[in-house]
Amino acid sequence: MSTPKDQLARISGELETARQKIDRFRLSLGRHLVEKQDLIDLLIIGAIAQEPVLLVGPPGTAKSDLVLKLVEGLGLGGDDYFEYMLTRFTEPSEILGPLDLAGMKDGRYVRRTEGKLPTAKVAFLDEIFKSSSAILNVLLTILNERKYYQDGRPEPVPLKLLFAAANEIPEHSELSALRDRFCLKAESRSVRQDHFEELIDSGLRNESLRFRNLTPWKEGLCSLADLELAHQGLLLRFAEESVSHDGGIANDRSRFFPAPVFAEFRRLVETLAREHRIYISDRKLVKIYKLLRARAWLIRGGEVSVEDLMLLCHLGESLRELRLLAEMIPQYLRLNRSDS
Repeated sequence: MSTPKDQLARISGELETARQKIDRFRLSLGRHLVEKQDLIDLLIIGAIAQEPVLLVGPPGTAKSDLVLKLVEGLGLGGDDYFEYMLTRFTEPSEILGPLDLAGMKDGRYVRRTEGKLPTAKVAFLDEIFKSSSAILNVLLTILNERKYYQDGRPEPVPLKLLFAAANEIPEHSELSALRDRFCLKAESRSVRQDHFEELIDSGLRNESLRFRNLTPWKEGLCSLADLELAHQGLLLRFAEESVSHDGGIANDRSRFFPAPVFAEFRRLVETLAREHRIYISDRKLVKIYKLLRARAWLIRGGEVSVEDLMLLCHLGESLRELRLLAEMIPQYLRLNRSDS
């Protein structure tokens, strides 16, 4: 049986090619949206780590447009992709598929899931917090365990990427579990005030492209397979351990997270908990590490830097916390926002 090191050696060339393709794709996509590069980068980082990402903001701030352009740019469609806007009246069958009436006659409670969320590799759920309790329970199981229950039996789901959007983040306690599953949350703001002319020019250009059925962001720069390979490489790195020159264990943290940066990471997490009551669960801490490594790999192909710690701006559980973190994290890291 080959070791993680052997497997990494076999795909190292492919991994670097994938990294370059993903990097070109994120920069190319940014040219089709006004002042949304940070959000695009966040979605791509979440995709590499296969962690869900939530975009929050008022209508008309390009949340859906951003995700849809990314999905189209990846060349996704058909049963691989599922999207839906939820309302408080949305029925489970709209998301999960209708009940199989023939199966019910045989005493089986199953749904016909073809083309619905349980069979998709990538999904976009708009207004996700308007999920009913029945949909919410299924969503949590899919996100937590990558499983969907048919007639009481668990079945694996192929879901790799989940993007979601909401006009606001409700603070109801019954939604706390769903909020917690989104390690990365970001506010999508209006850019009108600072980019008035550019916004009009870009909007008119996009209107013309739609009229002519043109989609220049579908340049074939990157595919879902490239993102899946990137994720595979990340997990193989995490599994790779060896004896270091001093007799200790050399693992991912010792190789790719320099000790001073790791100390800063730990200090920042403890400061957020102590000074601002920003709760970071043990589970979320591991996910943050994975996301930091994904960002470092994408941007530089190597070690985590202090600039990567700006990802902690996206850990808030409410808009108030997100705005607080956007203000405080750069100060704690002694960085200008533009440095990230």
